[in-house]
Amino acid sequence: MLHLDRKPATAPAIPDWAERFSELHDHTHHERVRAFYGAGVVSGDTPLAEVPFVALDFETTGLNPERDGIVSIGLVPMTLARIQCSAARHWVVNPRRVLQDESVVIHGITHSDIAEAPDLMDILDELLAALAGRIVVVHHHRIERQFLDAALKVRINEGIQFPVVDTMELEGRLHRQRPPSLWDKLLRRPPPSIRLADSRQRYNLPYYQPHHALTDALASAELLQAQIAHHYSPDTPIKALWC
Repeated sequence: MLHLDRKPATAPAIPDWAERFSELHDHTHHERVRAFYGAGVVSGDTPLAEVPFVALDFETTGLNPERDGIVSIGLVPMTLARIQCSAARHWVVNPRRVLQDESVVIHGITHSDIAEAPDLMDILDELLAALAGRIVVVHHHRIERQFLDAALKVRINEGIQFPVVDTMELEGRLHRQRPPSLWDKLLRRPPPSIRLADSRQRYNLPYYQPHHALTDALASAELLQAQIAHHYSPDTPIKALWC
């Protein structure tokens, strides 16, 4: 996954996702997306210990969802107590976009890899079934949420919405929103990095080679468990974390 440290200056309002799914279900025409909304989502008051999650990561041809496409998808179902590696999934898909040399260098997926790869529509049933009823865990939500939305608009003329817990955003709350200390200012120390590998290092999690969708999904799952263990409680409501 291509990670960025920039965040929007003003965060958008967070919807009541259970209510939003009900509305989307009533106004969505595509059968498979409608079934996804029909599976519902936990209420915002649900304790983290009771929330079903799924960690998700995309590799893409670039960073602009309007011009670029998804080339691989990795996901790992999880809960606060357990990461379900036996149920993990990984797909290489045809992005319907030009594969840039720069992105090949980053994620290692080549033209020959996507030549025989299925289209997103060919695996959409499996993907949506894996996401249905779960809260999606990502590291930098503007990739997964915006890219899947844009990809479906191209293919079925309808987008998709879903709540996420963004481990990058959670690290930003801890390390970017508090003012720098006097020593930080005097020594001109840069703010701590909230990239995936650097965030994991703060919790003594092992280093994984980045930019493989399944590995990055697993890395995000482990990071969320560590963040909750250090800074939250199993009784914390999911609405305190999702966006």
